[in-house]
This record gives sequence, structure tokens and C-alpha cells, in this order.
Amino acid sequence: MDNDKLQYRYLDKIDSPDDLKKLSVDELYVLCEEIRDMLVRVVSQNGGHLSPNLGTVELTVALHYVFDLPRDDIVWDVGHQSYTHKILTGRRDKMTTIRRKGGLSGFPKRSESKYDSFNVGHSSTSISAAYGIARAKLLKGDTTRTIAVIGDGALTGGLAYEGLNNAGRSPTNFTVVLNDNKMSISKNVGSMAKYLTGIRIRPGYIKTKKAVEKILLHTPVIGNPIRKLLLNSKSRLRTSVYRNTIFEDLGFVYYGPVDGHDLRSLIHAFNASKNVTEGVLIHVITTKGKGYRFAENDPKSYHGVGKFDIDSGEPLSSRKGYSAKFGEAMCGFAGKDEKLCAITAAMTSGTGLGSFARKYHERFFDVGIAEEHAVTFSCGLAVQGMTPVFAVYSTFLQRSYDQIIHDAAAQNIHIVLAVDRAGIVGDDGETHQGVFDAAMLNSVPGATVYSPCYFDELKIDLDRAIYHDSGVAAVRYPRGGEPYRPAGFKSSGLYSVYGSGKDAVIVTYGRLFAYAAQAAAVLKEKGIDITVLKLDRIRPIPEDALEIAAGFSRIYFFEEGIEQGGIGQTFFFKLRDCGFDGSFELSAIKDKFVAQASVEQALEELGLDCTGMVNKIMWN
Repeated sequence: MDNDKLQYRYLDKIDSPDDLKKLSVDELYVLCEEIRDMLVRVVSQNGGHLSPNLGTVELTVALHYVFDLPRDDIVWDVGHQSYTHKILTGRRDKMTTIRRKGGLSGFPKRSESKYDSFNVGHSSTSISAAYGIARAKLLKGDTTRTIAVIGDGALTGGLAYEGLNNAGRSPTNFTVVLNDNKMSISKNVGSMAKYLTGIRIRPGYIKTKKAVEKILLHTPVIGNPIRKLLLNSKSRLRTSVYRNTIFEDLGFVYYGPVDGHDLRSLIHAFNASKNVTEGVLIHVITTKGKGYRFAENDPKSYHGVGKFDIDSGEPLSSRKGYSAKFGEAMCGFAGKDEKLCAITAAMTSGTGLGSFARKYHERFFDVGIAEEHAVTFSCGLAVQGMTPVFAVYSTFLQRSYDQIIHDAAAQNIHIVLAVDRAGIVGDDGETHQGVFDAAMLNSVPGATVYSPCYFDELKIDLDRAIYHDSGVAAVRYPRGGEPYRPAGFKSSGLYSVYGSGKDAVIVTYGRLFAYAAQAAAVLKEKGIDITVLKLDRIRPIPEDALEIAAGFSRIYFFEEGIEQGGIGQTFFFKLRDCGFDGSFELSAIKDKFVAQASVEQALEELGLDCTGMVNKIMWN
């Protein structure tokens, strides 16, 4: 169905949060169902984050109903659950463009709306950013409220605790809403997940605390002194009476747990928080995927989805990608190697490690959203003789740069990084493009980096990284399925030579080889005969590959990564050291972030597809 033709009784009348405030609570419940209908329809056509948004509909409606946006500020953690926020803040009619080139972002973006207070995309940033906003308001005499909305999954990230620690006991109009759905992308792990479960199963403790306090306040002479003693004491008596949460110990006023799908309870809690001139934490319990049975029954699979059929819930594309092939290879290695361990940061299914987790659960470690910890934890495993493989999206690997250098490389500890979603990712936009990892790892002393183009190369490179390299070894591979492969092409090791043209050579790596091979065919038809030099190991660059390239007078290097500090620049510098004085043209991502678009659209715009390569060579 065309979303532009859908009609809703209440939703069609909501152009801003002010319109929302005109509705009764009963009408708000109908509005929530209309929002869910729109969410399912839009995501089924565009792909995106479905389960997180379905789970936060009432929460978002209540926030906009109670608070005064945009004077009050909301900072969403990760931001993948902000679709309802976009719908309620004047962007309803543009929702069909979400995650498409030139359309709405799938995350909050300050340049998109005055209602978006902070750009996000990565986890665990909301408390720090929102607290900074709140402190700035305090300095300016601004009494409006600042709200951070963070999930229990994001609360496994260390930055969230740095923010909580800094914000506690602060005299600011600052509220943290903890959206507790018992999941991030995969099921939550660790002590905090168990702790929150403990709070959920004793929801009456706040009532008990208030009842005790009420009794003490109404007891003549001794009641109030005892209350003050308890509040200021670290004794066991205080703990037994008040049973404080960790959030209260950090200095927050705690409300909850609150049913995140009960609008009246949410509105009451949010209104109560407005009267507190210090940090407040409201613990909200929600169901991920709420209202769409397929997502509610399997929230993990519907966390981030491609296009799907609404009636059956089935994806419209089921082609196996690199992540699945990586998982298969890992299971094959683990069956023969009892020292092999797999580590992930809350991305079990996303990185293809579901089967490994089931078959070799004692050697599988999901550390939560904690990439820094994952790397150093891997180093600890390694020094005791294990072989750790940390599977992580390229964009999230950025967070662990210090640990890769300091804890792994500086000690020459052998860990393997399986860098998923390397290169252009597409519709999630700037925050998720995997275009920095090659340059980042290129700067790490002693690191070895592979960039396969095809599934068989992925397995071969993984074998090299695990069993033949030392120190930090990385295998980086893109999102999605296998690209075009020239008939009869076989990888020949650390690099491969395709064709025998003498006019020029294209040097590239990763999936861009597929485009280079196509470009070579097009150019040959136009009378330009070229060779393609495919790098499989991109750091250190094979010396033989440099010698082959130096034999040409014209070299064109194409790189699906940031130019500054990238492989192309290194290749050029090494050529110059060898005395090369020919023409060298580098096409890579200049000093910019890559906006959302499909992978094909982004590569075309960057001049990194077949047409871009052909044009570059013909006109230079």
C-alpha cells in the first residue's frame, strides 16, 4: 500500500507536539495504534529499525505530551528508536523517505529539525550529551528540562556510567529515562542486566520505601531524626529499610519501574519529574516489537530489517552475506581448534555468530556494548594461550582504537579482528559507514590487515589471520552479498593480477575489485587495455605487488575508504621510495562524511563504481 494515501483519524492532525496536547488520554491510545501501523508500513518498504520503534511508541507520545518541546530537550541514545519522535514533530509526511537518499535520516539529526537536540547513531552517548546540555542551560539561567532516553542495552556501555557518575547529585533539571526492554540487539548480558531484572521483579519496593518514610514523618519527636539518620547513613539498617537502587546511590531520584505501555502511568511519572530540581531517573519497562506479532515474538530478528512482507513477516531478500559466511568459517575452525574463542559486543546475530554461540558456548563471549573492553578482554584471553576473534562492525571498532594500540599492538599480543560492514554501508548514513577502519588500522605498528572480495577469500584470509600471523591481525569485509566475479577468476594469494593490459593499471582492494573488473571490460571495448591489480593483504602491502604496479606509467588507485592515511596514500609513498616517477591517481573518500544512500548510489556519487572508474581513466 502507498503510505502517501493512508488516512488516520488522529495522526493526520498531529503536526507538532502542541497538537498532541489537545487529545485526551483515551485518544492518545488510538493515536499510538495509528503510529504503529505507520511504522510497520514504512519500515516494510524502506527497511530500518522496527522492534525498537514499536516498543517506544507510548513512551515517546508521553514524553511529547508532558514536556515542552523544543524548549525542553530530548537526547535519544543511539537514536534508532526515534521514528515516533519524527512523526510527532512535523515530519510525518516525509516518513516514506526515511533512510533513502536525500530523505529523512534513520537517526536524530540537528540539521533536520529543531526538535532534534543532538546527532546520534552510536550507543551510550545520551547521558553525557544531555547532561552537557543541562549544565549549559543552568549556566544561562534556563530552567527548561533536559531528558536523556537510554536503553538497558546501551547501559552496558562504559560511557553511560561515566555520564551517570558525573551527573549524579547535580542541581540541574535533568531526567534520564531508562527504557528497559531486556534487550539491545541481542539479549542483554552481564551484571547490569541481572540487576535490572532484580528491580523489575520487586516493583513494590518504592511503595515500601514511601510507606516507611510516611510512618517516620508522622511519628512525633523521633520520626524525622530517624529518617534523616537513615538518609545520611551507610549502615545496614538504611539498606534494609530503603533498599536503594544503584541509581539513587549515584545521586539520582529514582521513579519506577513504570509500565512503558501505560500512558497514564508514564504521564504521571514524567509530570512528577518536572517538580524535581535535580537528577531524576525514571525506569520504564517496555516490550520490544510491541504491537506487531512477528517483531514481538522475535524482536532480535526485527531489530534492524530490510524490506519485508507485512502479512507474513518474511524478508523480501534472503541472500546470504559475508556475516553468515564468517560465522560458518568460525564454526569450522572451532570444531578443530579448542583454543579458538569468539567475542562480540552485543552483536551475536549481526556478526553471524549465532551458530558458534550455540555450538561452542563455553568459548563464546558477548561482552555487551563495550568494544573497548572486548579488545582488552581478548588480549587477556590471548596471553593465556587462547586465540580470540573479536567480530565487530567497522563503525564500532573505532571506539577501541586506544586498546588496539596500547593493549594489543604494543605488547605484540595476537588477537584477530573480524571487521564486519567495512566500507560503504548505505542507508544508516554517516554514523554507520565503515570507511575509517582501513586508515585507522593502517596506523597501528605491526598490524596485518586483509580485505577480501569474495566468500572463499574471506575464509582463506581468516585462516591466515588466525594461524599464520602474529600481533594484531584484521580481516575486513563488506555488508551484503557477494559481488560480480569475472568468469574463471581465482584469487592467487596476497594479491592477484587480472588481465594483461599495458596501457594502465587499476589497483584496488575489497569489493571494488568487482567494479574494476567490469571497468576493464568496458575500457577494452573503447580501445584502452588495462590490468587490474587486486590487493588481498592491504597491510603490509606485498612487495611484489608494488613491483608490478611500478612497471606501469599510469596507476589508478580506487579505495572505498577515507583518503587521509589510507592504503592508497601508503601505496603511493612506497612507490616513490622505489623510484616510481609515473602518473598516480588516487580516488578515495575525501575529507567528508558519506551521507545516507544505497551502497550503489553512494559508490556512484563517490566515483567508485564501474562508470566512475571508466570516466576517471578515459579523461585523465
